[in-house]
Amino acid sequence: MVRVSTTHLGHVFHVAGSPTVDAAAAALVEIPDGALVVDDDGTIVYCGPAETRPQRSGETVVEHESAYLLPGFVDTHIHFPQTYSVDAYGGGQLLEWLNTCIFPAEARLADPSFAREAARDFTARRIATGTTAAMVFGSAFPAAQDALFTETRRAGLRIVSGRGIQTVGPESAAALLTSESDAIALAADEIARWHCADTADPRTAHLQVALVPRFSLSVTTDTLRSLGELYDDVRDRGVYVHSHLNENNRPGDGEIDSVKALFGVDSYLDTYDGRFLPGSAVGGPSLLGRRTIMAHAVHCSDDELHRMANTGTSIAHCPVSQLFLGSGTMPWKWTTAAGVTVAAGSDVGAGDEWLISQVLSDTYKVHISEPGDASVSLHPAELLFTGTLAGARALDMEERFGNFDVGKDADFLVIEPHRWPPLEQALRQGIRADDPALARDQLLFTLLMGLREPAIAQVYVAGSRVGGE
Repeated sequence: MVRVSTTHLGHVFHVAGSPTVDAAAAALVEIPDGALVVDDDGTIVYCGPAETRPQRSGETVVEHESAYLLPGFVDTHIHFPQTYSVDAYGGGQLLEWLNTCIFPAEARLADPSFAREAARDFTARRIATGTTAAMVFGSAFPAAQDALFTETRRAGLRIVSGRGIQTVGPESAAALLTSESDAIALAADEIARWHCADTADPRTAHLQVALVPRFSLSVTTDTLRSLGELYDDVRDRGVYVHSHLNENNRPGDGEIDSVKALFGVDSYLDTYDGRFLPGSAVGGPSLLGRRTIMAHAVHCSDDELHRMANTGTSIAHCPVSQLFLGSGTMPWKWTTAAGVTVAAGSDVGAGDEWLISQVLSDTYKVHISEPGDASVSLHPAELLFTGTLAGARALDMEERFGNFDVGKDADFLVIEPHRWPPLEQALRQGIRADDPALARDQLLFTLLMGLREPAIAQVYVAGSRVGGE
């Protein structure tokens, strides 16, 4: 049987192969007159110069003219129940903001009609900002999660999500709390109904489920033990784990000190690693592993970083929300040197940027401003890597998407700078070096830093356009 294909012509940028972040610059590929050839099953069969592309009888050629083709953005930490909570003023840092703004806002999703509206708006914003794959912190309410998965499936995007699990909490979170037994039963039911519901195979599914304890202050040792036991039962099915780690270290009553005092443990990570009893004694199975993503990790010890690296646990780096809540700066050099995969997370709604390239913009600014020898001027390829391939790696789906390597699914964005004149003007009029490699890097840097939603003209997942007119 002859397979037809679609060829997309444009200015291609991607980080090829499977490099570490510090090798991303060497793996950066630019093809000004490029071709991305996509088979009829949505698989990339060629990425290279247009003039040498393979041609097939009956192929469709799409001329994107002056557009740029980039891999789809991957957001490894975003909150569905906080769709309408960006720029919410809580009068303080993390714990005050949760009590004042977030717990009450998330309680509104108990209304199924409101939840369906939020799911539609959340999914539409993902398409508008080019987020083709995301690890989504879910709602406490099963009907809201059903709406989220249903809307995501209709749109054709990739998602990993799980209901936010809370068994203890302040009065402001009362509507979000369940009993210990209900927490496990609802999580197991969500896995049964939604994990790989589209293809029945975690290697190819667009819909996947995670176990999502909100953070350690929202659960008990019994919850953690039961979640570990459930995860042992479903780990081989490709189920994920997602939570928060070491976000806020305000002395005395901040998140980290509160966790250590409540559980009597040596480190915050211990609570997720099965060592949640006093003195960090083992109380149950670990939740760490290749499909576990911990958001923030701003204030980690060496031991915590090495434990995450050794177990394949990844970090969702969320500089926008860390600025918003005064949580501090994740030390880039120290964290990446430990060998942990660090991917980008918007953390909407503490983060007020949905667009991953703007998260990368803040990533650059935050880390060049670290003090002394910790300061680093991130290469534009490292930024692109963090927002695309690193996210696919954190989701344990690097073999499926994240760049334009042959054999991967064609998840990509078509960026038309003329739709956002400040970007078009900066790309056209900006100073470029005589050295071709530096000129390339300058162009990519401007593209990432200056990109805004209007310039994202088309979004594709596995070769199919999503959200098209």
